[in-house]
Amino acid sequence: MTARLADVVAVLDDLYPPSLAEPWDAVGLVCGDPDALVRRVLFAVDPVAAVVDEVLGDAGFDLLVTHHPLWLKGTTSVAATTAKGRVVHRLLAGGAALHVAHTNADNANPGVSDALAALFDLQDLRPLAPVPARLDKLVVFVPVAAADRLLDALSAAGAGAVGDYERCAWTTVGTGTFRPLAGATPAVGAVGRVEVVEEVRLEVVLPRSARSAVLAALLAAHPYEEPAYDLLELAVPPTTTRGQGLGRAGTLPEPMPLGQLTALAARVLPATAWGVRATGDPDRVVRTLAVCGGSGDSLLDAAATADAYLTADLRHHVASEAPEGLALLDAAHWATEWPWLADAAGRLARRTTVETVVSTRVTDPWTHSARSPAT
Repeated sequence: MTARLADVVAVLDDLYPPSLAEPWDAVGLVCGDPDALVRRVLFAVDPVAAVVDEVLGDAGFDLLVTHHPLWLKGTTSVAATTAKGRVVHRLLAGGAALHVAHTNADNANPGVSDALAALFDLQDLRPLAPVPARLDKLVVFVPVAAADRLLDALSAAGAGAVGDYERCAWTTVGTGTFRPLAGATPAVGAVGRVEVVEEVRLEVVLPRSARSAVLAALLAAHPYEEPAYDLLELAVPPTTTRGQGLGRAGTLPEPMPLGQLTALAARVLPATAWGVRATGDPDRVVRTLAVCGGSGDSLLDAAATADAYLTADLRHHVASEAPEGLALLDAAHWATEWPWLADAAGRLARRTTVETVVSTRVTDPWTHSARSPAT
């Protein structure tokens, strides 16, 4: 079975909304014709040459979905004179597209750190750095007789949802007045005459991502040719989010010593030359664990509410100055993000007719290591 690339991307964007990406990030469709047909999709961490070899091999993939961006800082050229340019040229020549889900997949619920947390069966998950809900409030004035119809239209477009409730609104009745000028075609009254109309002040909240759809619904459903409305951006506490954000913290099914937890991490994560290293007393009992796929040293303070923190790319000084009492487990960057691929591939397969495959090719750049001689 096949699907249009545009339809596959729409599902990916619904699973991992681009609005959740960090401002510095580069996510979405990198190359490919939205009208092209997609039959098989390969999921991988890195858009590197070895993965492109897999895409263009005998398996015949039409779309590559990676976690890491190809161009994080942008470019002025896609010439095949660079490694990144060659990726684009080879994919397009082979009829394959590239799509990136990076920090939008990190912040999504479920996302990258949820897949990492699942390896340890963590319970009662919460984000370490919740994404503040990006909400607007729409205030619109409408004749009383048209208020319910307008609210239904706004609700259908995505407004008025609060938690597990929909069509939520606050209303009050007041008096509106206006005088139509020459050229107007008023729904109420006549040109040149002052009109007084009993109107409802209707207030609803809406996700900022639904702003365009809600305003389009307002203009289509409102009886006036010039509706009066205010659109306000709301400041919302991070605690109002529903599990979205970077990192996760939870409770282990059974407490275990840090040394045992480190060994468990090495078993459940894909093998790399880096392995897993840890700080702290190996006999210390760990009950709660925080995790973050990829580079997570910026979340150390938030992770300090747990007994231990598993992430990647921990630097010497950051680890040396970690919050007191917090044990650290440092794994390879690639290894902490790879578990997400299977979850993402499964979700896409369930919502489309395409076949999805997870690349097992290890693209961690560190290929071997050696232990120091015992002293």
